[in-house]
Amino acid sequence: MTIHEPMTLATDYMLAIAAAVFAAKLRGSHRMWALAFAFTALGSFLGGTYHGLLQSPALWKTVVYAIGIASFFLLVGSGRAFALIATVKLVAYCSWMIFHDGFEWVIADYGITLLLVGIAALLRRDGSGSWIWGSIAVSVGAALVQRSGFTLHRHFNHNDLYHVIQLAALWLLYRGGRAMTSATAPPTTPPT
Repeated sequence: MTIHEPMTLATDYMLAIAAAVFAAKLRGSHRMWALAFAFTALGSFLGGTYHGLLQSPALWKTVVYAIGIASFFLLVGSGRAFALIATVKLVAYCSWMIFHDGFEWVIADYGITLLLVGIAALLRRDGSGSWIWGSIAVSVGAALVQRSGFTLHRHFNHNDLYHVIQLAALWLLYRGGRAMTSATAPPTTPPT
């Protein structure tokens, strides 16, 4: 078996593992964000498989849809007011992606979601805002690297660097989810 892009496979799988761990940690406290991280893990795992092992158009479509669904759950989990927006956005995204394959559309959809999630965090004032806006800033940097085609080494291309940067963005987003849930969680000891 030939591995087409071994470093892209490895960095995508690292993202998948991190996202799966974050999903498991948020599962009991923030179900929608846990689902967002779970679909991110699925998209990353399948993306790594696509880049490294099986470059199939059907597999790539599954990748872009998994990430779109992750974006949906992230937005829905940011407040009830976003449920309708998230649903309309998901339907529009999935309809558009039937005829498009470019990762720039995935980045645009996710970027819109992050912006809305960041605004929601500012409005909530629960301590999650700085983590989420940090994630947004790092994600913007990662997207710029990915779109630039910048390559550090012939065996470490723009996709690989994007994945490594996104690891930091994912961790910051997870921390934002933790801050959001801890601010809304009931106290563990009765007040005195």
